[in-house]
Amino acid sequence: MFKLIVGRSVPAARLLAPRSGVLVEPVRGRKSRTDPVAKSKEDRIKVPPPVDPVEMVVLRERFSEYQLIMGALRLEFKEEMLRKKYEEETGCLAEERTRQEAEEHRSLMDWNHQENVRLLKLRIQRIQKEEEEMERKQAEAAISREQQQQEFIKAKEMEILQLQEESKNFITLENLDQRIEEALDNPKNYNFAVDKEGRVVKQTVLQ
Repeated sequence: MFKLIVGRSVPAARLLAPRSGVLVEPVRGRKSRTDPVAKSKEDRIKVPPPVDPVEMVVLRERFSEYQLIMGALRLEFKEEMLRKKYEEETGCLAEERTRQEAEEHRSLMDWNHQENVRLLKLRIQRIQKEEEEMERKQAEAAISREQQQQEFIKAKEMEILQLQEESKNFITLENLDQRIEEALDNPKNYNFAVDKEGRVVKQTVLQ
């Protein structure tokens, strides 16, 4: 493409030179839609730039926050404009309504305070009862453990007494000769048969 030289300073020798046609100067311009693709770009495949997933998550979160904030601001401004318009239209009625709302709010706050005090007293009573119940259970558990300990001690004492009583029949070096003589004087026969009920049905005679 060529562009006519208009309004530019051109040397006089070039203007006076014998030429045929219009004096033009080659310039670089945009291609038309019908021009073919350049040979250097025929095999090029346009690939979109890579997207960082972390950056995408951050951008989405920030965009969501931006939308929420802007929506809240719009609602706030809209409410303020509507309130001003309503006050301008109603006048003294708005002041009376505001005063009534303030009184109602004050009465509700007083009622809320009274309820908080009442619930606090109930909660303190409930906590005291729970503490007393816990102390009672702990005392009962301590008494039960003490009883179990006493029963355990008594059982061990009975075992000790029984062992002491049985130890009187133990064979020692002091009564070894006496026990041997008693065994010889009173022989026992363990050669016998028993039935299913444990009764002796047959026994041999000692020689």
